[in-house]
Amino acid sequence: MSVAVSSDVAVQEKVSYSLWQLALRRFKKNRLGVVGFWILAVMYFLALFAGFFAPYAIETQHVESPLQPPQGIHLVHDGGLRLPFTYPMKIERDPVTFEKKYSEDKTNPQAIRLFVRGETYNLLGIKTDLHLFGIENGKYFPLGTDKLGRCLFSRMIVGSQVSLTVGIIGILISFTIGIIMGGISGYYGGWVDMLIQRLTEVLMSFPRLPILLALSYVIPANWPSTYVYLGIVAVLAFIGWAGLARVVRGLVLSAKSVDYTQAAKALGASDLRIILRHIVPNLTSYLIVTASLAIPGYILGESALSFLGLGVKEPMTSWGILLAEVREGGFGVLTRTPWLLIPGGMIILSVLAFNFFGDALRDAADTQTRN
Repeated sequence: MSVAVSSDVAVQEKVSYSLWQLALRRFKKNRLGVVGFWILAVMYFLALFAGFFAPYAIETQHVESPLQPPQGIHLVHDGGLRLPFTYPMKIERDPVTFEKKYSEDKTNPQAIRLFVRGETYNLLGIKTDLHLFGIENGKYFPLGTDKLGRCLFSRMIVGSQVSLTVGIIGILISFTIGIIMGGISGYYGGWVDMLIQRLTEVLMSFPRLPILLALSYVIPANWPSTYVYLGIVAVLAFIGWAGLARVVRGLVLSAKSVDYTQAAKALGASDLRIILRHIVPNLTSYLIVTASLAIPGYILGESALSFLGLGVKEPMTSWGILLAEVREGGFGVLTRTPWLLIPGGMIILSVLAFNFFGDALRDAADTQTRN
């Protein structure tokens, strides 16, 4: 008797959860998905307030510090414990190879301050010069500098605004086109369905990289950086909607044949009402999961174009542009300036985080998963 009562209570407790609560419980059980979510949350938070976290402007050149290695953070100086500080870097010449190289000047510790004043920037439309950290009388490059002496950390943080938002904007464009075209194709059928499907087949028959390269040349070279950015997003979105339209068509074909959709049509409901009230809600979970898994493709696409010199141009920056400097350095980068590879690590980290997050969302949206 006690077993039966306890099982009934468990069933009642399980039934009391809504679908969203059950999905959230399934999502929390996927540890990699949760980790991916928090990594992405931190990345987008840093990108939103990039000017505050970046100690320098992306175009500021420190000509006295080209290709400077990252400066470490220390807590002990002359045997005594101190607040976080760093040592300035000085250039010396190797007595054997006569090659210039950097070394720490351990006679001059410089304290790392929080909330320091520096270069002016726009923070959500407000001009300010407050930065999270910095050195009052000196320079601090936590991830080193590039060949022009520009702070790699600042450029990487600001560059994340382009690399991380290109996927969001691209998804909004491609999903809008894909949902509309796929929905019309599946709901109305007939010659409209045939015409749209032939169009999607033509688009899907082109290999992705060649069409990216071809369409990128259409963008005029003298366009401002903002226009080039929008042009890249448009190119990526244009070639990304066809596959989604095919899937949406199949889902709409399935949804319009169920009983409640047929009942709504029999009662005289308009096509728009049927689509918005009965068909679109059935696509929500699939679209959310697909969007989270499609964004990495946009990040990689923008990075590839920028790496090849066909994407975003200076003075804007992105992870692809930063990684392009590795191409100029050749294999010597691995031994002489390995910190220039850090933007590539950010690309890998963001793509993995999106994939883990998307897989967790897919599992959470699976109503057949047991809790």
